[in-house]
Amino acid sequence: MKLGFIFFMLLPVLAHVYVLWHVYQVLPMPAWGKWIVVLLMTAALAMMFIGLFGAFDRMPLSLASISYDISTSWLIAFLYLLIIFIVLDLGRLVHLVPKEWLHNNAFTAGAITTMVAGLLIYGNIHYNNKVRQPLEVPTAKQLSKPVKVVMLSDLHLGYHNRKAEWQRWVKMINAENPDLILVAGDIIDGYVRPLNDDDMAADFHQLKAPVVACLGNHEYITGIDKALDFYQRAGITLLRDSTLTMGDLLIVGRDDRSNRNRKTTEQLLAGADRNKFIILLDHQPYNLDESKKNGVDFQLSGHTHEGQVWPISLVVHGMYEDAWGFLQKGDTRYYVSSGLGIWGGKYRIGTRSEYIVATITGNNDVKAKDITDRH
Repeated sequence: MKLGFIFFMLLPVLAHVYVLWHVYQVLPMPAWGKWIVVLLMTAALAMMFIGLFGAFDRMPLSLASISYDISTSWLIAFLYLLIIFIVLDLGRLVHLVPKEWLHNNAFTAGAITTMVAGLLIYGNIHYNNKVRQPLEVPTAKQLSKPVKVVMLSDLHLGYHNRKAEWQRWVKMINAENPDLILVAGDIIDGYVRPLNDDDMAADFHQLKAPVVACLGNHEYITGIDKALDFYQRAGITLLRDSTLTMGDLLIVGRDDRSNRNRKTTEQLLAGADRNKFIILLDHQPYNLDESKKNGVDFQLSGHTHEGQVWPISLVVHGMYEDAWGFLQKGDTRYYVSSGLGIWGGKYRIGTRSEYIVATITGNNDVKAKDITDRH
């Protein structure tokens, strides 16, 4: 077990050595110039690990934001450099890529730099283009009127998603004139200091509808007491293994899986009014059949980010029954959001940042119909 863990931890280090060695080989410049580039790349990686041990919180806020952006952006650049160099090495082994392409070659270095820079520019533009996902949710249960709900997950407010960006999202949400705002966890990225310094709690009070949320794993990474304090000051109704009745809706909020002692869906719904339209908030979309077995009408989850960038998205789709979008199992509907915000570098390549605008309509005489369009 220990050897397996050590090997797992060594893999990223070995991958970085592999990439940096290729960068050194391909750059058409003197050795001292190559070393400067390699050291800068190493510093970007080291900056992220240093930040994980609290260094960001000890920096001036603007410097911490820049450091966070640089270090996490390097992870995305590194991923694509790794893929490119693996492809080139395989090409060289089968004699499709001349050896000269990988040594002091200005054309290769320029092509790789242009390709990676182009992907990052595209990914950042795509991240900032938030997708509005409409969703019609009919139910056979009786509702006094249709309910318009803005559904969010994974805001990841912090050093990269700062006050100005959150304020833009607030305006976007208010423009929908929702009756209710639901958040499926990870409002906080992992550091509460930038939220406090920017007084982001005050901006939550600018939202024109009640905000109901469950916890995500990043609230536990932040420190649960710090996260709970922020939720309270922001005026968020937190459902932590608890329920809330709002008109014709029964909203159930599960604690995150980080709490191994959290209640089951069955426990939370014991004695529930089944005439209500039951919405379950559960940050991580595991064991989806539990909602179906317990008569949940709609489950909102997040957490996956759909992998954020390709090809990580392919891995994530292999890990979850529903890694993103709409799913129906029996009479239970699910939506797993790829998130409004993001962890780390602000890039979306092959995925999207989204918010869901759901309209729940009731009719006693009509069975709830399938919703099959994810888009």
